[in-house]
Amino acid sequence: MDNVVLIVHLILALCLIGVVLLQRSEGGGLGLGGGGGGLVTSRGAATALGKVTWAFAIAFIITSLTLTIIAAQNSATGSVLDRLGIASPETSAGPSDVPEADSLLPPVDDGGSSGGLLPRADE
Repeated sequence: MDNVVLIVHLILALCLIGVVLLQRSEGGGLGLGGGGGGLVTSRGAATALGKVTWAFAIAFIITSLTLTIIAAQNSATGSVLDRLGIASPETSAGPSDVPEADSLLPPVDDGGSSGGLLPRADE
């Protein structure tokens, strides 16, 4: 089911791109200009292309939402790593693999002048 919706979604995306590219530029926002003599010059045809664009856009949004719902239902069972058979880091690390907490902390300066970690400003 999800493959069928995905194929319809991709076809709608290509059709939407094609219909948008067929429309006449009205504002010249990209500096291309909207001179006369284009492929579609009458106002009625532009309205028809606008309606087709809206229909493709609405269908594209519906298939996007449908794919999102299908993906959410399929992912409720676990993560992607569970489906691939890869163990997560929490479960793969044994007790011997985890270092002690004291070895992860930096050494503490005991306040003595010999062997301090940071240079002092008064020295």
